[in-house]
Amino acid sequence: MTAIQKEREQLIEMFGIHFELLYNLPPLGSRILALLIIDGCKTGLTFEEIVEKLGASKSSISTNLNLLLKMDKINYYTLSGDRKKYFKPSPFSERLSNYIKILDSEKKIIDKLITYREQTISCTEEQCNMENVKAYKAHVCEVEELLIKTIEKFKEIEINNSKK
Repeated sequence: MTAIQKEREQLIEMFGIHFELLYNLPPLGSRILALLIIDGCKTGLTFEEIVEKLGASKSSISTNLNLLLKMDKINYYTLSGDRKKYFKPSPFSERLSNYIKILDSEKKIIDKLITYREQTISCTEEQCNMENVKAYKAHVCEVEELLIKTIEKFKEIEINNSKK
């Protein structure tokens, strides 16, 4: 194994562990996503190539590909006259858009907690909790603004790259 092949394998493993923790994915799903990010960004990888590169069973690969598709972590395309699907990681803008949904949900929960706490506050501990919750909401809003700007930048890059 060459040094670059070893580095590739280490990257797949590092990404795999990261995605297991970040997305709560099964190990194989995490490695598939990692493989597609490292090897599939140009033309994508076929089902058969993924099976070959990861050495897992066809049914396990299929199950995890379907999971990644449902989670919008990957997508696929087909070519006219070719029955194969070519799997690729979803564009960064799409993957990051999922975080906006999470932040929206979190803001709704925070707002409900603030409304509740304003009606029921009865001690200094609850007052302190209220201040923390309001500070946390401000943080979530700042993160959301930054994320929206980042997604817009990625969309710009993706549009420009699609024209090449």
